Amino acid sequence: MTKNSLGIAKEPKDTRVVVAMSGGVDSSVAAALLHEQGYDVVGVTLQLYDHGAATAKSKTCCAGQDIHDARRVADARGFPHYVLNYESNFRESVIDDFADSYIRGETPIPCVRCNQSVKFRDLLRVANDLGADCMVTGHYVQRVNGDRRAELHRAIDDTKDQSYFLFATTQEQLDFLRFPLGGWTKDITRKHAERLGLLTADKPDSQDICFVPGGDYTKVVKKIRPEAGKPGEIVHVDGRVLGTHDGIIHFTIGQRKGLGIGGGHSDDNNPFYVLRIDPAKNQVVVGPKEALAKDLLYVKECNWLSSPSPRRGEGRGEGEAATIKFRSSMKPVPATILRNGAEAEIRLESPQYGISPGQACVFYDGSRVLGGGWISGTGKQPA
Repeated sequence: MTKNSLGIAKEPKDTRVVVAMSGGVDSSVAAALLHEQGYDVVGVTLQLYDHGAATAKSKTCCAGQDIHDARRVADARGFPHYVLNYESNFRESVIDDFADSYIRGETPIPCVRCNQSVKFRDLLRVANDLGADCMVTGHYVQRVNGDRRAELHRAIDDTKDQSYFLFATTQEQLDFLRFPLGGWTKDITRKHAERLGLLTADKPDSQDICFVPGGDYTKVVKKIRPEAGKPGEIVHVDGRVLGTHDGIIHFTIGQRKGLGIGGGHSDDNNPFYVLRIDPAKNQVVVGPKEALAKDLLYVKECNWLSSPSPRRGEGRGEGEAATIKFRSSMKPVPATILRNGAEAEIRLESPQYGISPGQACVFYDGSRVLGGGWISGTGKQPA
């Protein structure tokens, strides 16, 4: 039998599709389009936190108004929609981890943890329980059928690509997932939303972390972990004490502004940058920008979506030639990956600045996602 547009050997009407609906325009379009094409669509929205009035109006996902919008889209198009309360799972897997990461002096990325745990673990289990043939999301990323297995690739639109946030997707999950918007630009999505008459057609994109309305993450961390506001010292890399701080959670690696130590601490009066955060001593260590340059990364908890493929390039030494991203918005930079099970050593071709433990490091071969993990440390390669 010929496969349908989702790559499943069934008629659309016999193909049950669970769509993860956040309440935004992207997942609304994905659900409505598949329903229009005759698929047996079931919309599911997760209630992940106690939203309240302030959060309900913020530019987030899975907030109070978003749940209402997802339900209204489903009702208007005529397919079933369910809301599942996963507040407890979300708090344990995402919010508590977020707060603890800051206390450890790291820079956490809660959206990755959310995809890794609640959305792509718990929700996929629900989809299976509902007898779904696949689960669809509105992420801008592409699933490509490779020679042996499904592959994860960057979206066509680099400005909307979300592959960085999905590196922890396992092969088993990827086999079950579909991403119908990955080959589109955002303007195409909005045109379909207008054509379908969706109430979310003009809804702005999510910008805030869903449980941090307004972007004030320090307030959230202090509420969960009051000890996060413990004062301490701001220390120069040479050991001089330059000032005090109101908690290490107010600082990130590479930060230049808002250090609160004034000028006059260096002969040339050049600005200082946060070089590292020492949670054991409750110190923020600062120094010149050149001290931020790192070309060696150590990555843990790696998820691999490809088998090792050693290739040598001039000046790279042994290992896999690839590109990597340690921030979602950056362009991939050349590197060599040396795998060691769930860990990896990443050797950059040229030094990069502002790399922090706790950030995700994602590995690419062209547009394909090879895998990724969490940065545990950085260093400099021998000269």
